[in-house]
Amino acid sequence: MKKVLSFLGPYKVAVFIALFFTLTELSVELIQPLLMRRIIDDGILQEDLSVVLLWGGILVGLSLMAFASGILNSFYAAHASQGTGYDLREKLFDKVQSFSFANFSQYPTSSLITRMTNDVTQIQNTLFMSLRIMLRAPLLVIGSVIMALFVHVKLALILVIAIPLLLTILLWIMKHAGRLFRSVQEKLDKVNGVMQENLAGIRLIKAFIRRKHESKRFTEASGNLRDRTIAALRLIEIGMPIILLIMNVCIMAVLWFGSFEVNTGGASVGDVVAIVNYTTRMTAAIGMFSMIVMIFSRANASATRIADVLETEIDLVDTDESEVGNRISEGKVSFESVSFKYPETSTYVLENMSFHVESGERVAIMGATGSGKSTLFQLIPRLYDVDSGKITIDNLDIRDMKLHVLRKQIGFVPQEAMLFTGSLKDNIHWGKENATMEEIITAAKAAQIHETIMEFPDQYDTLLGQKGVNLSGGQKQRLSIARALVRKPKLLLLDDSTSALDVTTEKRLLEALKDYSCTTFMITQKMSTTMNADTILLLEDGKLLAKGSHEELLEHSSLYQKIYESQFGEEM
Repeated sequence: MKKVLSFLGPYKVAVFIALFFTLTELSVELIQPLLMRRIIDDGILQEDLSVVLLWGGILVGLSLMAFASGILNSFYAAHASQGTGYDLREKLFDKVQSFSFANFSQYPTSSLITRMTNDVTQIQNTLFMSLRIMLRAPLLVIGSVIMALFVHVKLALILVIAIPLLLTILLWIMKHAGRLFRSVQEKLDKVNGVMQENLAGIRLIKAFIRRKHESKRFTEASGNLRDRTIAALRLIEIGMPIILLIMNVCIMAVLWFGSFEVNTGGASVGDVVAIVNYTTRMTAAIGMFSMIVMIFSRANASATRIADVLETEIDLVDTDESEVGNRISEGKVSFESVSFKYPETSTYVLENMSFHVESGERVAIMGATGSGKSTLFQLIPRLYDVDSGKITIDNLDIRDMKLHVLRKQIGFVPQEAMLFTGSLKDNIHWGKENATMEEIITAAKAAQIHETIMEFPDQYDTLLGQKGVNLSGGQKQRLSIARALVRKPKLLLLDDSTSALDVTTEKRLLEALKDYSCTTFMITQKMSTTMNADTILLLEDGKLLAKGSHEELLEHSSLYQKIYESQFGEEM
């Protein structure tokens, strides 16, 4: 909670003003029973109407002041809580953006979404309620006891005796409720995870007629959330009636002993009424404790989850040797005895990988599924760090380059085309923030998507659905390639990015890439692509099995010969 509360710093003035008006409102509420005592003892019992009107008028005036204070308090409380929520979301989003792939493996996507939305909203609401109501309730209880002691010590002792017992019960409830509400948030993560998978794979679910199965998964996750929430609420609801019972007993005791004090002259009727009034105000305040305990318990759980993300140590950052001046100038790439295994695994995905690629070369990478092709791609822009060996570009260890400098000079097209909601132009522009329209069109032409775009009614302003749902697979791939080309990269990484293209379109694309002065790596299973490459890397089980041109591998590699025969055997 301490980590989260530090975000209140910029809003200290608003918090202090909100607290000032809270105290003003509270002071009026604590003074009211004293005024009522004065009206009863000096006015009603003495049959003096002027006293009733005087103190009654003061009572009304103070009530109006409390009303105005409540409105102003709400304004400043909202400003502080909403601002803190905004800052928290911004910080969380920036933190997640800085995560390495290894960091992402620690948190499911659904959990990160819940933390940035539901958990932040919980903190936001708790801060508002704290400044508006929740802080007022405990202060009202404490203030009522103090004022009751001021009015009549003997009768007020009844309340003093009850307070430690009430405090013990509340602390016990908060301790156990906090643990239960942390579990509630975890169950909510599960529900969000199932929903996210279903919405992302709705076409597959319909195609395989798996609606009942997925409904069963969701019902199970939702049921677990319901049961855990009920358990948490049940704990609170069981404790609150006990607390209210204690307070009602206190009221009865005040009336019982108060009647004896009035009869013996030890107290006035006004004194008893004032004490009863303070007790009922305490009862109302304590009645709010069920809500307070629930909100604070959930907020504490949310704060812990938010702090976990904010305090996550980023394991892939710029090194001390990194310099802004170290840049890709030519595009020569070397792997020197590189070995790599994914975090928290023991099996090496790449093992003792060594090869050298000259500037401007076109390199095709082939291999069976799981041979390490995509992993090799992820190491070049330093999405992961190698476990041993090193990767150099232009004879510079990539760890000696600033991450943003390195990645800004690389055009990466993933295996699964990822498009963003917006226009076609926005998606290409995404690759280079300051790209001109001319550069966007040039990249689109090279990616063989320009003519297709011009056929749309709104052309480059055509809006895309979520993940480009209104485009074909080949159109998505070409748009992703255009997004990479618009930045005019020194290194171009195509992760099986032409798999949905026909032979003719692919040939035109590869021909257009010759106009770009970049070193190109292409993961492919198509022999037609490898035949146009300068160098071919053949991988098997994370090791470099063979390296050479199409003709060289066709002559010396039995595996490459089998791949060739499987695709062109009929023509041979």
